[in-house]
Amino acid sequence: MPLRDGVDPTRLVIAEEEDGRTLGEVLEARFPGTSEYVAGESARGCVRGSDGAPLAPSTTLAARQAVWMYRELPDEIDVPFPMPILYQDERIVVVDKPHFLATMPRGARVVQSALVRLRRELGEPQLSPAHRLDRLTAGVLLFTRDPAVRGRYQQLFATGAAHKEYAALAPVRADVALPAVVESRIEKTPGIMRAYEVEGPVNARSRVALESVAPDGAGGTVGRYRLRPETGKTHQLRLHMTRLGIPILGDPLYPEQRETVDGDFSDPLRLLARSLRFIDPVDGAEREFVSARDLAAPSTRSSG
Repeated sequence: MPLRDGVDPTRLVIAEEEDGRTLGEVLEARFPGTSEYVAGESARGCVRGSDGAPLAPSTTLAARQAVWMYRELPDEIDVPFPMPILYQDERIVVVDKPHFLATMPRGARVVQSALVRLRRELGEPQLSPAHRLDRLTAGVLLFTRDPAVRGRYQQLFATGAAHKEYAALAPVRADVALPAVVESRIEKTPGIMRAYEVEGPVNARSRVALESVAPDGAGGTVGRYRLRPETGKTHQLRLHMTRLGIPILGDPLYPEQRETVDGDFSDPLRLLARSLRFIDPVDGAEREFVSARDLAAPSTRSSG
């Protein structure tokens, strides 16, 4: 099924315990209150099996059968920050992602994602990210246009051939010796927001250096740090800065999780994917892209 206004169709797989139930029964049990929406989608031929055949609410389903349909889009709070294009050619598009914008649709954030926003802006349904940035992290993000070369750009990130540098604002501590290399083992359980450092072989390594110190506007100081991840574990830089005792300002998860309000953009995570550098896997050109964003001190309450 093609994209609908920049959004991919959703694939649902029928569970063993759902064997023999109708499509309407399965979807109402999974997504209560959506039976009217499903009936309308089915009437338009927009609910289909893997063979492309349309499915009706009365269709009996079998375990492990796949169903394709367009999900009902949730009500989303608009992320009111621009996402400038830094570079584009026939193969790639590089953007300067703002804070609070997810890279890809997930959960309650579908339209408010960099992927859907860019697909709609450029009218290109085949755009796909070559890597990801956390929703709370701003900065350089690369998309591919041509599916034929997509894997080659993705491999840059999978193999560490893409060199990434981040900037962060965090407290200054005289007892933290910098520059430093921080190593640990990081694990994350799907469905749980926080990642954790655990005992075991090292799988995450980051280089941390203090670039400058400036007044924070409240009588103290704030440090601007240069971060270079040598691996790509989830929340790696945030965990490693916390481990050093200098957690990144505006972090709602580390060192302790704090309650946030969806739509409050006043206190962003002060973490920026500042630059991305690599040898183009198609033409061999040296590529480097630099974010035009800056990280404001907390007293400015800026979204970066």
